[in-house]
Amino acid sequence: MMNSEPHAMHRWLQQLIGDWTSSSSCDAPPGEPAGQSVGTERGRALGDLWVILEGTGTMPDGGAARMQMTLGYDPEQNVFLGTWVGSMMSHMWVYRGTLDDDQKVLTLETEGPSFQGDGKTARYRDVITLVGPGERTLTSFSQQPDGSWSQIMQAKYTKTP
Repeated sequence: MMNSEPHAMHRWLQQLIGDWTSSSSCDAPPGEPAGQSVGTERGRALGDLWVILEGTGTMPDGGAARMQMTLGYDPEQNVFLGTWVGSMMSHMWVYRGTLDDDQKVLTLETEGPSFQGDGKTARYRDVITLVGPGERTLTSFSQQPDGSWSQIMQAKYTKTP
């Protein structure tokens, strides 16, 4: 829609703007320790309707990583929309999401290559939770063959003054 006016959900996204530090833990194969990494993220507005989150960090193997998430809201569809790309993979993740009734948890649904390396497509969820002022988490889940969801990664973000 052209010339959209900001909606309350666009204003909700503005809470992600600013400079953040992060620490994350990523699941590892059985018998191996979880992968740990640290990083930074800068959230900025693209007008009043979109937020861009640009992050840098380390991969569990120590290599450098860069990522970018875009998030917006489509009031006609009543859904959050966005993308995620990272320097460590060639797939662009496309999001559709909803906010819980308490307006603390944004659940973003997406599909992409299975991390099992089997050439199949899998369903994933990235969940942004506002924990408190200047504190949030991003938790990623993969859907299992039985339909349940298993956590594969969690990052904790703290806003820097």
